[in-house]
Amino acid sequence: MQLFEQIIQTVDSYVWGIPLIVLILGVGIYLTVRLVFLPIRKLGRAFKYMFEKEEGAGEVSSFGALCTALSATIGTGNIVGVATAICAGGPGALFWMWLAAFFGMATKYAEGLLAVKYRKVYPDGHTLGGPFYYIENGLGKRWKFLAVIFAVLGMCVGLFGIGTFSQVNSITGAVNNVFVNAPSVTLFGREYSIAVIIGGLIVTAAVALVLLGGVKRIAKVSEMVVPFMVILYVLICLIILGANVTAIPQAFADIVVGAFNPKAVAGGIAGSMLVAMQQGIARGIFSNEAGLGSAPIAAAAAKTKEPVRQGLVSMTGTFLDTLIVCTMTGLAIVITGAWDPALGLEGVDVTIAAFSSGLPGVLGTVGPVLLMVCLIFFAFTTILGWNFYGERCLEYIVGRKKVAIY
Repeated sequence: MQLFEQIIQTVDSYVWGIPLIVLILGVGIYLTVRLVFLPIRKLGRAFKYMFEKEEGAGEVSSFGALCTALSATIGTGNIVGVATAICAGGPGALFWMWLAAFFGMATKYAEGLLAVKYRKVYPDGHTLGGPFYYIENGLGKRWKFLAVIFAVLGMCVGLFGIGTFSQVNSITGAVNNVFVNAPSVTLFGREYSIAVIIGGLIVTAAVALVLLGGVKRIAKVSEMVVPFMVILYVLICLIILGANVTAIPQAFADIVVGAFNPKAVAGGIAGSMLVAMQQGIARGIFSNEAGLGSAPIAAAAAKTKEPVRQGLVSMTGTFLDTLIVCTMTGLAIVITGAWDPALGLEGVDVTIAAFSSGLPGVLGTVGPVLLMVCLIFFAFTTILGWNFYGERCLEYIVGRKKVAIY
């Protein structure tokens, strides 16, 4: 097992190393400049389009497609990933996360536009699109091998990677933390809490009921759950900010100073500027998925006749995910000082500590429970979104064969 973990860590260090980060961020900067800072100029119109209905080929509304993409995008990374980045790179990591999101909006715009422009629409109204089609049809048939590679890897990630196993583990872990005194049973030579088993079964049944209804049911559920969970989480974070309002100016100062001189904020115990930059940019890209090619799969299902319109709607996902949700998490952690290495906390424990100490009065005692509820919602919707992505990748490879897909 240790050897396997070492292999994974080695691969991860290359995948999320400096070259890839520079490449993805560089593309975002290039597109932002070539589009004459379109994400700033057209952000208001993008939000307007989000709620306007448009007739055209597709299976779900633009808002439904956006919520489907956000269901996969807004996940445990917004809670755990932000905490990990700040602990490793200091408060300045949040600044680089913002930078990645700013330039990532242009990338997400381009992805959404290409997804609609090169999607395949079947006679029965079914649509299929994403990087595999705009690679194959946009670059030409000789590049189809890249489309196939993307589809295979996307299927594996959706069915076996961050889209399933890690999210189920997050949910069951959250349930176990809430029901710590639940009795245990032995299964397959290991002890499991009954609460964890019941929670896993409920998640499995709920996911199956949604996924078997196809993209329309996924979009419908996402339209209800995603806005609710985002509003709930942001509201809790706003209460923390309101209760610690006097600490907000210093928090922003620590973020800006820490981006370029982490040791000035952490008293000499923080890493270098390069660490803050790498952690912030990597976590930002991982969180909002700009340039990863997943969100365009959902965008391709939108009912629209205009690729540019869906591109604008798609870029709002990066704004909401990183510049809103991740910022809320980051500010709560920085303001409360939960990231301090001296505390010895890691991952979700950092955010739990921020909620416990940041929420006023009795809310502080139930802070961990509130966070666990948000974590469960985030992980559940991520399962829905990534399983949808995995299914569409499989469909591209094998065609519309229900035996293979279902």
